[in-house]
Amino acid sequence: MDVDAFPRLIEALMRPDAYPHPADPVEHIETHISHVFLAGAFAYKLKKPIDLGFLDFSTLERRRRCCEEELRLNRRLAPDLYLCVVAVTGTPDASRIGGSGSVQEYAVQMHRFPQEALLDRQELSGDLIDRLAVKVAEFHARIPVADTESPFGTPEALLAPMVENLAQIRACALLPDPCERLDRLETWTRARWQALIPMIERRRRNGYVRECHGDMHRGNIALVDGEIRIFDAIEFNPFLRWIDTASEIAFLVMDLEESGATALARRFLNRYLERSGDYELLALLDLYKVYRALVRAKVMAIRLGQADPDSAQGSRDRITCIRYLELAESYTARSRPPRLLMACGLSGSGKSCLGHQLREALPLIHLRSDIERKRLFGISEAVSARASLDAGIYFPTATEWTYARLLRLAEGILGYGYDVLVDATFITGARRARFWDLARRRRIPALILALDAPVDVLRSRIICRQAENRDVSDADLRVLERQRLALEPLAGEERARAVFIDTGRGPTLPEVLARIESAFVSERASTEQ
Repeated sequence: MDVDAFPRLIEALMRPDAYPHPADPVEHIETHISHVFLAGAFAYKLKKPIDLGFLDFSTLERRRRCCEEELRLNRRLAPDLYLCVVAVTGTPDASRIGGSGSVQEYAVQMHRFPQEALLDRQELSGDLIDRLAVKVAEFHARIPVADTESPFGTPEALLAPMVENLAQIRACALLPDPCERLDRLETWTRARWQALIPMIERRRRNGYVRECHGDMHRGNIALVDGEIRIFDAIEFNPFLRWIDTASEIAFLVMDLEESGATALARRFLNRYLERSGDYELLALLDLYKVYRALVRAKVMAIRLGQADPDSAQGSRDRITCIRYLELAESYTARSRPPRLLMACGLSGSGKSCLGHQLREALPLIHLRSDIERKRLFGISEAVSARASLDAGIYFPTATEWTYARLLRLAEGILGYGYDVLVDATFITGARRARFWDLARRRRIPALILALDAPVDVLRSRIICRQAENRDVSDADLRVLERQRLALEPLAGEERARAVFIDTGRGPTLPEVLARIESAFVSERASTEQ
């Protein structure tokens, strides 16, 4: 279709009689690369006849192929939303969905859902975020892995769109002069990329470059009839889709943080890591968060170039673009060294409950011994592995393996610059000593959260937990009694570096947070003396 005729076709598709079903009224949504028509029970998405470098919709054949790819890719995560590819026929001034006559355009037909179903238009709950994290982790586990002989996911393929984003934002003459900030971001990006090349290559060899969604943020996720539907995957450029799964996670984390939902961003990240076991992605997370914030800034810059810059929408797009640039720059700063926390206590003392609260309140990664033990044996966290004492996956050597894994993970995560909360019983001084030694070797502050409750409370919690089958822990009353007999209480220096929490009394989260910060301040002061 002639580019000049395209606006006439868009106008024609605003008429209800352009559709083979009831469609009055027709609503039109325009993005920087597409037009979407909400018509009756359906939505129709057309590609704009444009070439932006990172995408090329300049010919009808390219647009048709991209519509078919969009259908294939999005049926992976939203199979009931994506129906088929339809032809737009007739003439530019009398266009019709389907019908006879010459093909003017192609569109993807989808089931329509209320715009209020989009996650960026509703208040999000912690439960929904947990479900989303599990869904994404399971999606990443089953999608195709890039062939190591392919060009996807190489260090060069990773850097190219990062630099291109910066160039396209620079080209937007409608922004206040952002050159100094963009120069700082480019310098940081190139230096961080250079330092991470070995990690990028290793993850590529180990199968973390996969055919992902590519554009996973709240605006492309909807809650439809209570089910999470992730749509609008990138079909137009395989290099933006065949990416490290870390890049996909960074987009959602960045998007939640940009919206002000920092606690939910932390919750999503922790739940994804628990489900996937891919703690190594933390090494790349800041680089990818900068990249993803710049992707959104670029989209705003492109929209500015397509609309009236003096309009109310143009003003909003300019403000949003600048906000994403500021967010990207904030990810390049490290405020303090990482910290290590050990949550210790008998089964039922509330370690994991507190850990779930702390991982939303603090920028930390929560490691649970119950989950990592099952991962060692290839058992899903949802599967019970209860057995007789010292049997199944709970024989003594397996316990040592579990603590060794927790130690390796904690050291890696601390090395990536993130705080760590290790959640385990830690009933012996020898097990705790390994983590104190880790803190000394890395010269970082460390603290014990010593949780306890009256024994009748511990027993009641374990009985309820087993009856409800609502936790990954397999500990029962026999295990609790074994732990009580083997417990080596904190003494000496350990007591001095501990925050004691009676969960039977139920201190508030603000109380616990204040005591944690106070303890770290005291430790820092004693270290500096």
